[in-house]
Parts: sequence; structure tokens; C-alpha cells
Amino acid sequence: MQRVIGAYRDPIVRGYSWGRFKIFRQRFLDEIGQYLPHRGRVLDIGCGFGLFALYYAQMHPELEVHGFDLSARRIEMAREAARTLGLSNAFFHVQNATELRAEQRFDAVYMLDVVHHVPFDAVEGLLREVRGSLAPGGVLLVKDLDTEPAWQRLFAHALDLAMSPSSPPRYWSTDELGALLGRLGFDVKRHAMVDILPYPHVLYVMR
Repeated sequence: MQRVIGAYRDPIVRGYSWGRFKIFRQRFLDEIGQYLPHRGRVLDIGCGFGLFALYYAQMHPELEVHGFDLSARRIEMAREAARTLGLSNAFFHVQNATELRAEQRFDAVYMLDVVHHVPFDAVEGLLREVRGSLAPGGVLLVKDLDTEPAWQRLFAHALDLAMSPSSPPRYWSTDELGALLGRLGFDVKRHAMVDILPYPHVLYVMR
């Protein structure tokens, strides 16, 4: 994680990255990473500066990690960090998550704290395209926040608004999102993630 953070030139981005990794600690990354293949093609939807994509590309050199984000500035920073780290297996491009089309195949797709930032009416279409992008036996990992307990949701909501005041989040309950994923044909399992911070984390593991 220190190598990834050190690869960013912008001190503000490095500070943000330290904060992000403090919230999303290495133990969480490894809990999620256990479900990723060690080789093949993986897609990171809403990759931002490429923090997690660079981490997994560094951990698994035989993995081809692709990330996309809506922000051209963030993508350029991710590309620059990949060059600084000497990673030839991390690729980044600009794209809106709601415009994803099942034109390529991936062995795994993950979305880390993305769904609650996607417009409600666009979530089902996005997940449908993700399903079409998965190779047979592929895995989808969705890490998001539950609506319960309410006080944890309110804590997370306040921080999300502070970070992105122009795009208020819309959280899904585990029953609501689990039902949607089931309707789309996923075999859904939930992985409990316990944190020292009051976040209502939930990881959905699907094949």
C-alpha cells in the first residue's frame, strides 16, 4: 500500500489515499482479494485514482487489471502511478459506469463502494451488463454499505456528503440489493466484514 501511495505525485491525492486506506485497510483488501483469480482479466468499475487496481496488480503479476472511471484527471493519475510502479498489467481508461456494455469478457469484476453512488434507476442496467461481461464461472464482487444499523448508515452518509456534496448517496439494504442480484441470475453469498470504524460494510460474492 505504501508503494502505491508513494507513486502519486500530488500531495493531496497522497493524503486522500492514506485516508482511503485507513478506512479500507489491507485486511479488507485481502478479504476481498481472496475471491479474485490470480491470473486472467479483472475489471475495477469506478476505480478512481486506481488505488485498489494498482494494489491487486502489484500483488498478482499474472493478473491483467483494467479500471475505468468517469474522471479523466483521476485516470491520468492512475496511469502515471502504474508507470511509476513499473506495472505492465494495469490498464485504465475513462468511462461512465452507466455506459458499460458487455463487449469484453472478464474473469472477475469488482465494485468497491460504487453502487450507492450510481443513480438508482441505472443500477439494474449496470449490473445486467456486468453479468454479460463475465466469462463462464466468473465472479462479481460488490462491496457496499447496508442501511442497518441506522446510526452507522447516518455516519457513512455524512462522510459521503462531505466528500461528494453534489451526488448524495442512495444506500441499498441487503435484502433489496440481494433480491435484485438474484433476479439477474447471480448465486449470491454475503461475506461479513467487521470494522473498527462504524461503517455498515457488506460484501456480496457472486458467480
